[in-house]
Amino acid sequence: MQVKELGHIVLYVHDLTRSRHFYGEVLGFEQIATMGDMGAVFVSSSHRTHHELLLLEVGAGATPVARGRHAGLYHFGLKIGTTDDELKTAIAELTDAGVTIVGTSDHTVTHSLYIEDPDGNEIELYIDVQPEVWRDNPMAVAEPTKPLHLA
Repeated sequence: MQVKELGHIVLYVHDLTRSRHFYGEVLGFEQIATMGDMGAVFVSSSHRTHHELLLLEVGAGATPVARGRHAGLYHFGLKIGTTDDELKTAIAELTDAGVTIVGTSDHTVTHSLYIEDPDGNEIELYIDVQPEVWRDNPMAVAEPTKPLHLA
């Protein structure tokens, strides 16, 4: 067997309305379908598949996302473009939406912002640095992380 692509991510969320707003209005995902009886919403950003993200409401009393180093999800990455100008636009839009940027990085092959969703799941928003050096030099993804400097 060989996996062909990452299909989707499923996140437990405390408040489906709040998460639907964050992923829809702030990050631009489009709602595809809902399962009201389960407190679920399927969303997509690219329409390359039936859904890229499924949000499942577990209620306010559910255990929060663990902080620090622990087994499990660290973050997931969402590509938002190919230029630093797109990254700068994202910074302005996130700031206007009241979203805190918790980190930035220059990964040689990407320039990245890190944010958290309303439940504390970390998300990397990145652009592929042009030209895409990783295509000719796959080891470029293993370069040491540097501070991000946007001109």
